[in-house]
Amino acid sequence: MSEHENRQLVEQAYATFKAGDIPTLLQSMSEDVTWQLPEIENVPFSGKRQGRGTVGEFFSTLASLQDARSFEEREFIAQGDKVVVLGHYVWQVKANGRTIEGDFAHVFTVRGGQIAAFHEYMDSAAVAKAYR
Repeated sequence: MSEHENRQLVEQAYATFKAGDIPTLLQSMSEDVTWQLPEIENVPFSGKRQGRGTVGEFFSTLASLQDARSFEEREFIAQGDKVVVLGHYVWQVKANGRTIEGDFAHVFTVRGGQIAAFHEYMDSAAVAKAYR
């Protein structure tokens, strides 16, 4: 796939996520997708997952713990098989009402027309603080 097609795939993934259509989002991923966030103590959705099924569990866990108040992709950068997305979000933790606000960088790897890997870079200290 071209860089343009890779970017379109990732843009569609965000649109699908925001629409709450997680089954369709999961279908855009390879069976052996790697999904990685920083390891954060007391944050059940943090860490690394392998496989479409465990990524589905990630989204279920995330939805049970947090509500998105704002989720905005600001820039898409595609080069080779990578698509980097820079953005900003505000989440609210359901258990205590605390908010998490910050910038993020998401790095996607596209292989064979599917998302093969995802790696999130974020302010993990702010997330940890919200879950204390």
